[in-house]
Amino acid sequence: MEHVEKSIEVEAPLSAVYNQWTQFEEFPRFMEGVEEVKQLDDKRLRWRAEIGGKVVEWDAEIFEQIPDQRIAWRSVTGSMNSGMVNFESVGADRTKVSLKINYKTSGAMEKIGSALGLLSQRIEGDLERFKEFIESRGAETGGWRGRIEGRQVESTGKGTSPRSKRQLTNSEIPAPLRGSQAIDTTQPS
Repeated sequence: MEHVEKSIEVEAPLSAVYNQWTQFEEFPRFMEGVEEVKQLDDKRLRWRAEIGGKVVEWDAEIFEQIPDQRIAWRSVTGSMNSGMVNFESVGADRTKVSLKINYKTSGAMEKIGSALGLLSQRIEGDLERFKEFIESRGAETGGWRGRIEGRQVESTGKGTSPRSKRQLTNSEIPAPLRGSQAIDTTQPS
């Protein structure tokens, strides 16, 4: 297995940076090639991305998540990959984000891209875009403060938002509920 390790310092408080990273469905906004990330439940994600000129899909599970410290995952379908992102406060409003991704190349294009350092450059660019995203917003789009250790999932319920604060488009709202009133999908029913 090959791996890439990159880090960046972000001008934002630790909790805001961590909270934003828990909003997986926002990843296509700053991750090159990532077309979609669907949050299936607190532990499972479905990814669709363009890699080496091909669109690939895979499911991943989070096996460790410690608020304001770490999120670690591994693929459960598709090409083998795993990774960990660590968060460290380096000042009142400054956070170091360290990302390590382990992956297995599976095609000629992926092997050539890996040898040329293309994945490393892509990840470095993703971290730069994440930094720009959170710094330009001034606040996170949401946050999930639960804890995951192996199969154990603890939702705190205190000051947390759902994993995704994505608004439903009109076509996703069932016909009887469509109308002039907006539906707030971020509030619990």
